[in-house]
Amino acid sequence: MVGSRLTRQDHLGTFKTRWGIHRMNYTVDPGVYALGSPTSESDVFVTANYKLSFDKLRSALAGISAWILVLDTKGINVWCAAGKRTFSTAELVRKISVTRLSEVVSHWKLIVPQLGAPGIAAHEIKKQTGFKVVYGPIRATDIPAFIASGNQATPAMRQKDFSLTERIVLIPMELIPALKYLAIIFPALILSGGFFGTGTFFQNALTNSLFGMTMLSGGLAAGAIITPAALPWLPGKSFSFKGMAAGLAISIIICCAFILFSIQLPPAGSVISMILLSTSLSSFLGMNFTGASTYTSPSGVMKEMKIAVPLQILAVVSGIVLWIGSMYMNNV
Repeated sequence: MVGSRLTRQDHLGTFKTRWGIHRMNYTVDPGVYALGSPTSESDVFVTANYKLSFDKLRSALAGISAWILVLDTKGINVWCAAGKRTFSTAELVRKISVTRLSEVVSHWKLIVPQLGAPGIAAHEIKKQTGFKVVYGPIRATDIPAFIASGNQATPAMRQKDFSLTERIVLIPMELIPALKYLAIIFPALILSGGFFGTGTFFQNALTNSLFGMTMLSGGLAAGAIITPAALPWLPGKSFSFKGMAAGLAISIIICCAFILFSIQLPPAGSVISMILLSTSLSSFLGMNFTGASTYTSPSGVMKEMKIAVPLQILAVVSGIVLWIGSMYMNNV
């Protein structure tokens, strides 16, 4: 039995997950859970075993007694799991059988979140188990009104936007992993920059690496922060292009700032190489938000990746080669 009120530990777990701490381990065991004091006539709500999804559902059902059927989605939320085919027809059929759900409830109805529809074939569930699938509203907070209206969803309940708050809350999940990589790249830049140039090791490292670290930091901010925050206003349709546009704008601003404040720039080749590296970084990070948006489908994500990823790799390789070549020529 579980309650609808989230504890301090639940809120702490949510905070840690948002910041990428033990994200893939934030799960609940698959199975049937009793929320409140359900009877055999109480509704059955289907969700993923990602604890954040589970908590969102049970907290939205405050004051309602119901059954919660949790599928094994490998710790992935409903929307993404439906695309990955872990929130699936086969898994739902299996859980209905394993939990002996037909012995728990006297009715033959399951309420499945609308965002899980891509993974669930309602006619197959009916055919294989006898249970009828009713697609609930997109937002868990709309469930009480949905139930009160006899399981009828209003048009607003069927529409999903990608608000500023929803975009910003995703930022730490992309920012933290990227910072780990920069923690490795920055020392490499300092070390490599120190060996190239006409000054002392410290002078060379400062001149060569300062610009590179600033540019890569700008690319990180452009892709992981600016792209989701300014998404509707950035040019282009694909997230990779939006990320690239944000990265290019930040790169230009950084170059202008170095000139304005009379900070020495590295050779022209190095400047170009860093523009390539920072914009490819921002493009890649921006593309990562595609799967969290309401603007694309799983097939759309795959199509964009097939086009964008090879170009991003080409930009990275070209940037590294140009950086090394420019540093070497400057040392000759």
